[in-house]
Amino acid sequence: MAEPVRVLVTGAAGNIGYSIIPLICNGTFLGSKQPIILHLLDIPPCADKLNGVRLEVEDCAFPLVKGIVSTVDVQEAFAGLDYAFLVGSFPRRDGMERKELLEKNAAIFKVQGKALSDYSKATVKVLVVGNPANTNALIAQACAPNIPKENFTAMTRLDHNRALGFLASKAGVTSSDVSNVIIWGNHSSTQYPDVSHATIAGQTATDKIKDETWLHGDFITSVQKRGAAIIKARGLSSAASAAVAAVDHMRDWALGTAAGTHVSMAVPSDGSYGIAPGVIYSFPCTTANGKYTIVQGLEISDFSRKLMDATHKELMDERKEAFAFLGL
Repeated sequence: MAEPVRVLVTGAAGNIGYSIIPLICNGTFLGSKQPIILHLLDIPPCADKLNGVRLEVEDCAFPLVKGIVSTVDVQEAFAGLDYAFLVGSFPRRDGMERKELLEKNAAIFKVQGKALSDYSKATVKVLVVGNPANTNALIAQACAPNIPKENFTAMTRLDHNRALGFLASKAGVTSSDVSNVIIWGNHSSTQYPDVSHATIAGQTATDKIKDETWLHGDFITSVQKRGAAIIKARGLSSAASAAVAAVDHMRDWALGTAAGTHVSMAVPSDGSYGIAPGVIYSFPCTTANGKYTIVQGLEISDFSRKLMDATHKELMDERKEAFAFLGL
């Protein structure tokens, strides 16, 4: 077997963290031949719950788990990391304005960005799951001078997977028959699920689903609002689906995407498609050899351009507010 890699889950006592951990430990993440040392971090008020999670991991007797670091200490949690799932964040509460949410999370991700820079490997791959994910990733990146900027990403794979599911249901196929959907922009209600370049069972999505009104209407809003629908239905936010999506994102980044397919990843913009350089924006990406590449040369319709620009504006506004909190 290979040498163990160190994998961190923050917010490990929470619903999403609790759901991610078995997928990391059972080989779904990096395969059945890659042992891991699992790092679990949560805040001091959750120390007892975190210990309970550690006990459960031990009771699962995962062959790939060669050690567990369970702690409320940031330095201990971030030491020597190869991969970081940053799940824990300050949740939005009733009556809270988005500006206040950004301010509280700026403080959290400032600390975690510095910890990555000070204690983790320079090659660490970082996925921010905690919302507002794109801007939290930008904050962590800004506070981590020793880590390459391209090593910070945010999760829009959940939205991508949701879009696959909606298209499959509409077309009467399975999600494995659907590929190359794109989530552009922010992991928020402004995101743009785009089917312009998607295929379904070997046909273009627009040929397979001859319902432009649905594709440009209910499909988009349903993906955008799916998280709220789940909260309304179960009284809790997405956990299992978020965990699967997080592992999908990191597995593809580490091991590569299938030939001829792309996935949605929120990554630092290089100026592609008119998006301001540095903004962490969801693009169609391919991955190979541990690196991602933004797919180039896709035709963008006027309809798509308008929606891509709207979510871009939201991210620019969030960046301005977040950097003001950080004094940058």
